[in-house]
Amino acid sequence: MKDDRLSQFRDAGSDRSTAELVPDTPQTRAPAYRLAFADPDFMCRDELRPVRLQLELLKPEMALNEHGIQSTVVLFGGARIPEPSQKDTARTKTLADLSRYYDEARKFARLMTEKSLTRDGREYVIATGGGPGVMEAGNRGAADAGGASIGLNIVLPHEQAPNEYVTPGLCFNFHYFAIRKMHFLMRARAICVFPGGFGTLDEMFEALTLIQTDRMKRVPFLLFGAAFWQGIINWQALSEAGTISAEDLDLFQFVETADEAMQIINDWPQG
Repeated sequence: MKDDRLSQFRDAGSDRSTAELVPDTPQTRAPAYRLAFADPDFMCRDELRPVRLQLELLKPEMALNEHGIQSTVVLFGGARIPEPSQKDTARTKTLADLSRYYDEARKFARLMTEKSLTRDGREYVIATGGGPGVMEAGNRGAADAGGASIGLNIVLPHEQAPNEYVTPGLCFNFHYFAIRKMHFLMRARAICVFPGGFGTLDEMFEALTLIQTDRMKRVPFLLFGAAFWQGIINWQALSEAGTISAEDLDLFQFVETADEAMQIINDWPQG
C-alpha cells in the first residue's frame, strides 16, 4: 500500500524497473551493481538474517492489517490426519480412527466463521498452518461458511504446499518457525489443538508456556481428544513431580466436539 506522505520521493519499485533497462555491460552485470533490496543473493547472506527476520514479521502483519483482521481463532493439528472418506489410506489404524477430528475441525471452523461473519469477518478469523490434514479441515470449514481464513505455511521438505481452501490473499509462507509461531498467537482469541505430531506439540507447548508465564493473555485453550492427549502426555505426573504447578492444569480444557468448543468460547468472559 503506497504511503502518500512519501509521494514526493521516487518509489523503490520504479527504480527497480528502471535498473532492469540499463545497458548490458560488464559493470551492470556485476553483482555489486545490483540494487541491494532487489539482489536475492545479497538478501540471503548470513549477515542479513536480522533483516530477513524483520521482513518475515512485517509482511504478514501488514497484509493482515490491510485486510482488517483484528482477531483469530487458531487451529493446530496433524498434517497426516485424513479426511474420513480417505481413512482407509491412513498408514496406521490410529490415524484412521483420528480421522473423525477432521470433521470436527471442519465443523468447528464453519461455526466459528459464521460467528465471525456477524462481526464483518474481522474477528474470530480461522488461522491454520495452511497445510493438509487438520489444517485443511479448518480452512475448508471457513470456506463452507463463505468466509476468509488464514494459512501460515512454512518451507519444508514435504507437506508444505498450501491447501486449496486458504484465502489466497491471506496465505503466507515462512522460513523461520519462530516468526511463524508469533503470527499464530499475536491475534489469537482462542487456541484449539487437535491430535498431531512434533509440530503440533511444539506449537501447543510454546503457547502454553507463554500463557503460563504471563507473556500472553489467557484465552480458551482447547485440546480436542482427551484420550489422545492423556495417552501422549502424563499431565498429572508433571504436576505431582512439581515441574509444573497444579493450577497450570487449569490453563487448558479437553473437548471432543465442535459444539462443545463453541460453547466454551462463547461463554468465555471478554476482557
